[in-house]
Amino acid sequence: MLIKNLPLLLAVAVIPLNAHSQAPAAADTSAVPAHQFFEVLSSLCGSHYVGEMTFPTDSQDSFKGKQLVAEFSDCAAQEIRVPFKVGEDTSRTWVFTKTAAGARLKHDHRHKDGSPDDVTNYGGDSTDDGSALRQAFAADDFTQQLIPAASTNVWNIILSEDKQQLTYHLERHGKPRFTAVLNKAEEVSE
Repeated sequence: MLIKNLPLLLAVAVIPLNAHSQAPAAADTSAVPAHQFFEVLSSLCGSHYVGEMTFPTDSQDSFKGKQLVAEFSDCAAQEIRVPFKVGEDTSRTWVFTKTAAGARLKHDHRHKDGSPDDVTNYGGDSTDDGSALRQAFAADDFTQQLIPAASTNVWNIILSEDKQQLTYHLERHGKPRFTAVLNKAEEVSE
């Protein structure tokens, strides 16, 4: 008798589950450290950070001795564009994007006429070990194809607790390659 009525019992058992089911609640992204980091960057909109290259110290790097300026000037809900000036060179922009899984950092390089450089849009996605004040971005597949030597790059963006200092630190093969330390400034002197 039980086996004969099994289809009816299963149908009755399933109805309450379907009748009361709801769409899953949206995930709380405020707990994702990379999303917290993106919100902190958003709070910096309108700010300027000024500084210099601090590593390597014995370098012939084109950044050596030049004023570096990061301007948080173009902030939207999902993207923050930070023009990064090296001396008089305004060809670079850091692009932070809020993603479903975390955040992304890309480097947008342009020629003086505004056309994209051949080496542009490289960067990567945030790793899982960041915080609201520090994120590491490991080289993505696009970057590895564009610049094979940069396949192990990890870009670190670090803000001090009071958000008065910003450090941009690049590692390659697990070793320091470039570091710039910038301090929040009211005005940028030319």
